[in-house]
Amino acid sequence: MYYEIVPMDRGHIPQIAALERECFSMPWSERLLEDALFDPQASFIVADDGEGNLLGYAGLHAILDEGYIDNIAVTRDARRHGVASALLDVFCRFAEVHLAFLSLEVRSSNAPAIALYEKFGFQRAGLRKNYYERPKEDALILTREFRHASETADPG
Repeated sequence: MYYEIVPMDRGHIPQIAALERECFSMPWSERLLEDALFDPQASFIVADDGEGNLLGYAGLHAILDEGYIDNIAVTRDARRHGVASALLDVFCRFAEVHLAFLSLEVRSSNAPAIALYEKFGFQRAGLRKNYYERPKEDALILTREFRHASETADPG
């Protein structure tokens, strides 16, 4: 399956909003996605099949050296083809250079997503009771810390 990871632009918003409705019980609206597009602390990327079809997307907010992954979503037909891994890899490579850690919440029942995050080195850092609605469910807080070259360099 061919795709390339590119920055989100205004033309992606309707497809992302549709994917949000498909994947999440409380989806982001087109308005919220457009606001994120112009938020200087946000970075949203998409997996595009080269023909204008969105296969997945991911969003990150970074404040100072802290990163928070908002969402990662992949269309049903593109799942199990490495799309989510490719999206997450972009954010992890960014974090290796620019951030002290990445954090996210995931439904405690979402075993495939938890396995993906753990494969990328995320560890369980906490639990938010009844965080999700429709259905009500706990969220696991997962975090990955990053050590930067300047922190590990020999000062002598």
